[in-house]
Amino acid sequence: MSESKPGDAAEPRRLGMREFRGNMAGFLREVREGRSFLIMSRDEVVAELRPPAAAIRSARQPGALRGQIRMAPDFDLLPPDLLAAMEGEVE
Repeated sequence: MSESKPGDAAEPRRLGMREFRGNMAGFLREVREGRSFLIMSRDEVVAELRPPAAAIRSARQPGALRGQIRMAPDFDLLPPDLLAAMEGEVE
């Protein structure tokens, strides 16, 4: 049911639902490589399968903010009255 030429990245390949269902893992592998597909049912497009947009695909980079975030020296210290209230002590 394919109408596109092999290796043609610009034009999505058309797949019947049965063909897609029969080799879903293989088609998803191709999507990861940049290929797009149109899933068809009775000559009607019911879904488009394509790689995510570049902005979505970019992952966070560990350590990218290293050296840019500072915490106050007293970050983890509670005021005495708040600590006493949390511990159930009455002043």
